[in-house]
Amino acid sequence: MIFIFLVLGLIIGSFVNVLIYRVHSAEELIWDRSKCPHCQHQIRWYDNIPVLSFLLLKSRCRDCREKISWQYPIVEIFTGLIFAFIGYKFFNFNDFSTWILTLYYFIATGILITILVYDWLYLEIPAIVLWVAIFIAIVFGLYFDWASLSQNVIIQRMTTNNLLNMKIYSGVLAALVAFLFFFSLSVFSKEKWMGMGDAYLVIFLGLLLGFPKIVLALFLAFFIGAIYGIVMLSLKKKEMKSQIPFAPFLVVGTFITLFFYAPIIQWYIRLFWNI
Repeated sequence: MIFIFLVLGLIIGSFVNVLIYRVHSAEELIWDRSKCPHCQHQIRWYDNIPVLSFLLLKSRCRDCREKISWQYPIVEIFTGLIFAFIGYKFFNFNDFSTWILTLYYFIATGILITILVYDWLYLEIPAIVLWVAIFIAIVFGLYFDWASLSQNVIIQRMTTNNLLNMKIYSGVLAALVAFLFFFSLSVFSKEKWMGMGDAYLVIFLGLLLGFPKIVLALFLAFFIGAIYGIVMLSLKKKEMKSQIPFAPFLVVGTFITLFFYAPIIQWYIRLFWNI
């Protein structure tokens, strides 16, 4: 099954590349066939196989021989690996509820990688992708709570005052806290410290992760972003006034939190109590 998820991720990664290009160029998202961005020739189906076609063509268009960006195989491989790990960690063939959860994380992964690459390339978060993502997160959150309610799980949780176990409650709380924090940074700095797009992005991340997981994701994003900034400054690749896209670090922090929240928290607690 892991291999199937890997292949599925490679295919979705190929679609993510197309989505990024077409959103930026304002082209038809679904029905138009893929074209070479240089010569505009339609790409043949056998030249559109994830990773393999890139290698066989030696990273060049078959028609015009222009170079094909390494972005394409990198995004495909990264998406494939994330899909494989999601399948390994969350999917259980004998438990239908894990099918839905895995599907949700697959969709979220495609959206997150789209945002990561788009912001890295263009210093902008595509609004249409983001608002679709928020809608999807709300729908799935309601579904998960409804499924729990049908099993009388939520009623029991509510009587113990543990509302954070409800997807919608936890997600909305996380989204609100994260949005207010990023919105304040954006307004007070006049978008010099943080863009407003990042403030809207953390709404989706909050709905996806819930509270308190969103706190770890944001901490990791700032931590990784700070390390990246220091390295770029030391290598003289960036200056203090250079713009650095922050969405990629938010996405990476989200993936780390999604997969490793429990062991990271356990490590932190052990470290704290050993001081």
